[in-house]
Amino acid sequence: MSTITTEELSATTLLRFATAGSVDDGKSTLVGRLLHDSKSVLTDQLEAVERASASRGQEAPDLALLTDGLRAEREQGITIDVAYRYFATPRRRFILADTPGHVQYTRNMVTGASTAELTVILVDARNGVVEQTRRHAAIAALLRVPHVVLAVNKMDLVGYEEKVFAAIAEEFTAYATELGVPEVTAIPISALVGDNVVDPSSHMDWYGGPTVLEHLETVPVSHDLSHCHARLPVQYVIRPQSADHPDYRGYAGQIAAGSFRVGEQVTVLPSGRSTKISGIDLLGEPVDVAWTTQSVTLLLEDDIDISRGDLIVPSKDAPPTTQDIEATVCHVADAPLTVGHRVLLKHGTRTVKAIVKDIPSRLTLDDLSLHPHPGQLVANDIGRVKIRTAEPLPVDSYADSRRTGSFILIDPNDGTTLTAGMVGESFAAPEPVKDESEDDGWDF
Repeated sequence: MSTITTEELSATTLLRFATAGSVDDGKSTLVGRLLHDSKSVLTDQLEAVERASASRGQEAPDLALLTDGLRAEREQGITIDVAYRYFATPRRRFILADTPGHVQYTRNMVTGASTAELTVILVDARNGVVEQTRRHAAIAALLRVPHVVLAVNKMDLVGYEEKVFAAIAEEFTAYATELGVPEVTAIPISALVGDNVVDPSSHMDWYGGPTVLEHLETVPVSHDLSHCHARLPVQYVIRPQSADHPDYRGYAGQIAAGSFRVGEQVTVLPSGRSTKISGIDLLGEPVDVAWTTQSVTLLLEDDIDISRGDLIVPSKDAPPTTQDIEATVCHVADAPLTVGHRVLLKHGTRTVKAIVKDIPSRLTLDDLSLHPHPGQLVANDIGRVKIRTAEPLPVDSYADSRRTGSFILIDPNDGTTLTAGMVGESFAAPEPVKDESEDDGWDF
């Protein structure tokens, strides 16, 4: 197994990507093949897979077992939970999320793709584009994943026919374009055999594009969020901890976007109080500037009442605060989401009470039409909702920030995640609907 030096790793970029597709399309096999052929599997891991495969009567190692780690997954031969894997090549480092294909576990695909810069959507060449393919494409579009790879798998079972691949690629690309997906790269593969996964296929000389790994290594990604709206959700208030610093009070959190610097005028939301940054601590050391993804502690000139859940932003670039949120959501719970549903809304580090005031529409995946006023959303539905919160929240549009433009709805009774929401996102603008709901007695 080849090794990569620390110097090589420090010079490479990081790509977060997720796999998605219907049951038995071969996602776990693709990931296993990717790890195996890129020599990213340790010897003892491969030996364990070989033993497990032999015990099931298989002659060749089942590479899907490299990611299907739960006992139920191995017994059923399906992926249930999101399996995260970390590997690297001399050209790039990777964090991949192998997500379930079964419709019951679509919620996990939302989890896996929420931080991805690229999504690999697999299609069985024998079946073509199916409903779950369209659902995964819609979720990728909703989550604004900038790059989508269509991997047409099991080409060996259709005789490596170019026309089969071309028809599937054309249908999927047209559908994804309607959804607003900015880029689709179609690649014909056989994950079981290894065609076009890491090494080019000798069976498909009609294809002149990149292999899956080559595309993953070369697709342009940018982690430069310094131009975005600067946002720091407060996670923890650090109070005086020693006699040497009796007046120390810092506000700690991970910068969601943008950058902060000492001397900058900032506003604390939702209170709207303003002050200046007097200092920034990073890993216990003072710095003049800090930027996206760094976990820092901000020190402020004035003594302002700040607690977990507040948002610190530049005064010149503060988002509006509102109690009325309209968003597109993917409902992930088994219990339906209904008009009048009382929920908890978690936005950043803040959780508030809320009520679902209206469900204007539900997306029909077949033709991307909107079904008006469905009354409820059931598991895996994508639709528009209007929500009223008990307290004002500073929210960005999801188009501006994937971090501060997103939220989840939680069942207040048992803590179950109900819905993942994207503020302001919409496939089409439904006509305005007059609110004829009666006063429900809530005082917000």
